[in-house]
Amino acid sequence: MAKKNNNKNNNKMSLEEAGQKGGNTTARNHDQEFYEEIGQKGGKTTSRNHDQEFYEEIGQKGGNERARQNNNNNSK
Repeated sequence: MAKKNNNKNNNKMSLEEAGQKGGNTTARNHDQEFYEEIGQKGGKTTSRNHDQEFYEEIGQKGGNERARQNNNNNSK
């Protein structure tokens, strides 16, 4: 949870609090379809701005992380 902003500006919220408040409001006002649409827009923009090498790198990072998690779970 966000900490209260206890400096000279007691009536102002922190950036973290403002972001959380905005995110909660957005979640209340929009449905799953909204999030699917903005996710697709973001994915299309990313694919226009990055090449195959970018996707290979993030895929490798994700695969390495998954392998690390699996190794940690197997050692328990």
